[in-house]
Amino acid sequence: MATPQPLPPQPFQIDLWTNLCESKRITKAHSRHFLALSVLFLLPLAFSFSVYPYIYQLFSESSAPTVETHLSFLFLPYNQETPIPLPTKPIIFSVIYALFLLIFTSLATGSITYSVFHGFYGRPVKLISALKSALTSFPRLLSTYIVSELIVSGLFLLLALILIAMLKTIDFLGFQIHYSSPKFTSLLLFLLVIFLCFVIYLQVNWIFAPVIAVIESSWGLKSLKRSKYLVKGTRWVSLSMLLFYGFLSGILGWLISARWDDSSADQWKNWLFVLHIVWTSTCYLLILLSNFAATTVFYMYSKAIHGELAWEIAQEFATEYVSLPFDDGKVPHVVSVVYG
Repeated sequence: MATPQPLPPQPFQIDLWTNLCESKRITKAHSRHFLALSVLFLLPLAFSFSVYPYIYQLFSESSAPTVETHLSFLFLPYNQETPIPLPTKPIIFSVIYALFLLIFTSLATGSITYSVFHGFYGRPVKLISALKSALTSFPRLLSTYIVSELIVSGLFLLLALILIAMLKTIDFLGFQIHYSSPKFTSLLLFLLVIFLCFVIYLQVNWIFAPVIAVIESSWGLKSLKRSKYLVKGTRWVSLSMLLFYGFLSGILGWLISARWDDSSADQWKNWLFVLHIVWTSTCYLLILLSNFAATTVFYMYSKAIHGELAWEIAQEFATEYVSLPFDDGKVPHVVSVVYG
């Protein structure tokens, strides 16, 4: 009687659901640790996300220049003066808010990525070590964000120069430009779609850049190139993660902006308004935590697909397993990857 042959091993598959489940397992296993990190770094981000529209309206002036006014100003003769009021207070507030987001996002990325990375291997995660990682990785994350923003800004500037050159050419040929016409609006929308497609493509390839800056001590353009290499073969997963968390954040942002139109100070005395702020802040905090954790897990799986994780796992679990703090009864989580 012939001995039945074993079935060939199935290649390792990764998708959005796998990242979500594994990241949830890690954060749940260290619930108190991630709760502390969330209160320190994610709560300020979530709260500011919820209250930003109302505070911005308080700083905004009653009237602002229209898009048509800005565009027509670019093509006026140089000797013609057209004063355009600049909303100084909203601009200053937006700059301060952007710096606030940059600082807390970098600190949250450094601490949560470090914790998920060690939790993936079943190592103990400590709050002090996570805080140290947040501080040490901050310069690398900052440089990586700056380089990526410079590239995106350069792309936007290029498209803007193309638009200006087209309009200057039309004006030179003697045709009149109507900035409120449907054709001009369609041209702006077309260029905007092109810009968004390029940005999405870059974000898909750069999804691992913050994680690489923390885990591999890389920074700047090197992190972006490394991310582009690791994401090969899993770009659809990267795109699905961006769309998933972008959709959740977009829906939450719409609820924030649509729920309350009045930004007066009396709103803060309304208990429904306060309850709305608390609810949206909590939801956004959970979205941020899940996003950071799932991206780190996705990074680990992508390393496995590229053959970079097998030796690390073998080294990690060759020694005796150390039980996780405040999680008695947990068993180590071993990821086995089969290459077809």
